Amino acid sequence: MFDNLSERLERSFKILKGQGSITEINVAETLKDVRKALLDADVNYKVAKTFTDDVKAKALGMNVLNAIKPNELMVKIVHDELAKLMGGTNEELNLKGSPTIILMSGLQGSGKTTFSGKLANLLKHKRGKNPMLVACDVYRPAAIEQLKVVGEQIGVPVYSESDNKNPVKIAENAIKQAKQEGKDVVIIDTAGRLAVDEQMMVEIADIKAAVKPHEILFVVDAMTGQDAVNTAKEFNERLDFNGVVLTKLDGDTRGGAALSIRTVVDKPIKFIGTGEKMEAIDLFHPARMADRILGMGDIVSLVERAQEQYDEAEARKLSKKIAKNQFDFNDFMSQIQQIKKMGNIKELASMIPGVGKAMKDVEMDENSFVGVESIIHSMTPEERANPQLINGSRKNRIANGCGRGVPEINRLLKQFSDMQKMMRTVQKQGNPMKMMRKK
Repeated sequence: MFDNLSERLERSFKILKGQGSITEINVAETLKDVRKALLDADVNYKVAKTFTDDVKAKALGMNVLNAIKPNELMVKIVHDELAKLMGGTNEELNLKGSPTIILMSGLQGSGKTTFSGKLANLLKHKRGKNPMLVACDVYRPAAIEQLKVVGEQIGVPVYSESDNKNPVKIAENAIKQAKQEGKDVVIIDTAGRLAVDEQMMVEIADIKAAVKPHEILFVVDAMTGQDAVNTAKEFNERLDFNGVVLTKLDGDTRGGAALSIRTVVDKPIKFIGTGEKMEAIDLFHPARMADRILGMGDIVSLVERAQEQYDEAEARKLSKKIAKNQFDFNDFMSQIQQIKKMGNIKELASMIPGVGKAMKDVEMDENSFVGVESIIHSMTPEERANPQLINGSRKNRIANGCGRGVPEINRLLKQFSDMQKMMRTVQKQGNPMKMMRKK
């Protein structure tokens, strides 16, 4: 996410870090390079120009030329302006209404159906809501089936009418059904097209007029860059939506849509999609995204994800086992599963300041754990509970069982032993689990 932009901005700031005195010319040269970086990231031209003009005015107003470390001050100014450009603060969903009606809009292929499921999953498991999904794409049977599969996966009912080709009536009937069943959120997945057309616009406008949604979200594929911004503008003129959802940010290295869309349509980005899993959805925080663009990581979001998977009772139990030197491979497997639920491993690493850049060219995903998991699964229950029992003959049996070499078994055992020692050291210094209880 934003890899190319991050690298270009870092190079831009080095202009101010060089030898010699800092002058207004240096600042102008830096900002010229920043503007090029933004344009290469597919940021709207007018947005890029206004942004760099604002940064220059603020920099000169703060007397950056005489600052002891002008490059650091410039990074701070650019950070604050980036956050402002993307909206300043995050904006929550409007969940008022009984039920709350959320209308999804966007082009075909933007990830609208998948995101509808992600949102329902978020509202059900993290907000305590009782949602219903509604299939209003009457033109593609596959879309209805996809939504049903998603609904079954997350345990959320999907309302559909296979013989009805009127999406307005389907939406109205779904809301009646939701009220009867006591559902408090109705998420309506609408039809998309490969491009904006009049029929689609009239149809979704009719649905809006009929059901009067409390929230209209426009879902856009971030990888389409500036085209995404132009499409958002057209939808907003017809629908006056409440917020934007950027999907596939995990695959986008430019990020122009995220930086331009707020200014162009004057609507907040409310959510981002960062992967295929139903849990791969984040609230959009402009300041945190600015941190990530400038290579500062995003520790707050990382901790929040950890807290979502964190079970306080299990943590206390684990803490006691570590204190007694009883942390075993069963506990290790449990920790791996929790980490995998948090999202893409490389993305998680990028949230740690300094790590993202170091991991840029490293192939790293949840498959990174496959070898470790296969070795542990090839152990007997007794060996998993008592790793010290694993001798030469047991290593050979484990290697044959998982298809890995004995050196790989030895490496895992060594790493596990080192981990146990580190955990005991941390435990003696103070229980880190207490920090996770503070939200």
